Amino acid sequence: MTEQQTVKRLDVTGEICPWPVILAMKEVKKMKSGDILEVITDHMPSTLNVPAAATKDGHQVLGSERIDDGVYKISIRIK
Repeated sequence: MTEQQTVKRLDVTGEICPWPVILAMKEVKKMKSGDILEVITDHMPSTLNVPAAATKDGHQVLGSERIDDGVYKISIRIK
């Protein structure tokens, strides 16, 4: 039997760098291996900076997509 994976949504809209990265990496530390973190941001540079920080820490970036006008979702699988 496999463990249940948790999907956590972190809304950092209205925040500019470096805050989305700081808040996302802080949340990642609370999560278990295999869990998914969805980061919601409206700060375009965060669509590059959050995945870069997650990858640097060994996590898997599942994707980054536009979900609304100027709003993006970054999905990260925790290592």
